[in-house]
Amino acid sequence: MAAKVPKVFTVETLRSAAKQSLRLLVVPVRLRRAIKKYLREEDDPHIRKKVRQLSESFQEIKDTNLQLPESTAKSLADCMNSVDTKRWKIQTVYGDSGLQYRDGETAAYIASRMPAVFSVCYRVLIEIRRRIPEFRPTRVLDFGAGTGSGFWAVQEVWPKSVERVNIVEPSQSMQRAGRNLIQGLKDLPLIHGYTSLLALSKEINKQCKEINEKSARKHDLVIASYVLGEIPSLKDRITVVRQLWDLTDDLLVLVEPGTPHGANIISQMRSHILWMEKRKLRKLENKMKKAGADKAVLDLKSGAHIVAPCPHDGKCPLENTGKYCHFVQRLQRTSSQRSYKRTKGVPLRGFEDEKFSFVVFRRGQRPRELWPLDGMKLETLKERRANKKPEDLEIDYEDFIKLQVVEVPYIDPRAYDSDTEEEQEDGEGTDEDVEDTIEEEDQEEEESERASVGGGWGRIIFPPFRKGKQVTLDMCVPTKEDGSEGAFERRVITKSKNPDLHLQAKKSFWGDLWPLTTQQESGKEKQVDAEWCRPDQDQKWGAWP
Repeated sequence: MAAKVPKVFTVETLRSAAKQSLRLLVVPVRLRRAIKKYLREEDDPHIRKKVRQLSESFQEIKDTNLQLPESTAKSLADCMNSVDTKRWKIQTVYGDSGLQYRDGETAAYIASRMPAVFSVCYRVLIEIRRRIPEFRPTRVLDFGAGTGSGFWAVQEVWPKSVERVNIVEPSQSMQRAGRNLIQGLKDLPLIHGYTSLLALSKEINKQCKEINEKSARKHDLVIASYVLGEIPSLKDRITVVRQLWDLTDDLLVLVEPGTPHGANIISQMRSHILWMEKRKLRKLENKMKKAGADKAVLDLKSGAHIVAPCPHDGKCPLENTGKYCHFVQRLQRTSSQRSYKRTKGVPLRGFEDEKFSFVVFRRGQRPRELWPLDGMKLETLKERRANKKPEDLEIDYEDFIKLQVVEVPYIDPRAYDSDTEEEQEDGEGTDEDVEDTIEEEDQEEEESERASVGGGWGRIIFPPFRKGKQVTLDMCVPTKEDGSEGAFERRVITKSKNPDLHLQAKKSFWGDLWPLTTQQESGKEKQVDAEWCRPDQDQKWGAWP
């Protein structure tokens, strides 16, 4: 087998690889039309009032969950009459302790919250596709699916690879609404709905016995979005997440609101899964060592690592700092949101910012790849001016004039403004056009450079601070090449020292990646570049967000 050629980045490819955030997301036409059609069929005159009540209910649940003691956890039970009893299995479903959705609350949720939840799920999944282009899920589990926001996001990101989707949602009203929303869509995968993880596991175990294959139990992708916060106690959350991880063959995605409570939940689940897998890996290595086996024969799925947002698998550096890791996704409000969220006397913006916290686990050890800035020669501003040639200063006015002319492609306004299928003419603005656009975007992303999961990329976890000719970035960065440890550090990028990285810093956004390098000192091992200002050494740290 030929050796893999190390990837060499240029200044331009660094910018495209580091960009992960989506500035303004427009909800797909198909979803907007489905929402408007559903609300028109419901024809509820009090839906605006229910939207307001739903928002208040979310706040009450969040406040109540913060006060609930851990003693409220449900009693533990055996798992599907298994011989090997696992004490962390539970019989309950999360809906027993969360908000009960009836038809009125479901319609209010679709009108006000579904576009925002879809936008966050799409933002997370699109980063997975960019950073792991070879990942193509065929079996998907959406836990706490609600009205299907996660399913819609999966269909947009991987439209032709998914073959089967299992949905777990205790609310029958939510399941009915989800089925109504997807009516009329083409090339849908096989969809099965369940009211609890217990019902799903029983059905999967039954199928495994029929075909005598344990692999049917696993899912390539498991999503749990905006659901763990509705589970009252830490024990129940850990139980549910361990069940989801047990059903995962590759990726597990957890998403929560970008509040201190939601970020704390994500941090707890992150710590628990990593701790659990490290303990299993140690036991397996010790067992193999006693048996005289080599570590090289370990299963490729042994262990776990973080794909996003953390660039390392160590302890979260924000613990006990009073700060919390979260991001923001701006989305253009749909016509239903503008209609039902509007209050008297208060103008409504055309967009909204949805804050969220998330983590993406992947089975197996973190791959080793070359760090992006290793081998790159970045000139200072002084060196760049000294190396300029006279011919570089000449201006070709014909090319200059051509660059000033911007050709704006024609876009059918009905594709963005129309939420109903009846307003289309035959053959114009159809869903096939949307699929062609998705395929073109897929080809562009495959051709562009990607930020590897192997290491060398920091994450900008607070908005960049721009002042004069310098940009200050607060980032979570790996401190070891294997990604086993990390730190929260601050760096000031100046134009005089590095004009290329300064330009990239100016264009960077909250949630983007940042390229790092390792330095080779003579007679010493490689060490991570540490031109950083630690938060505990900075007197201004307390004033930062």
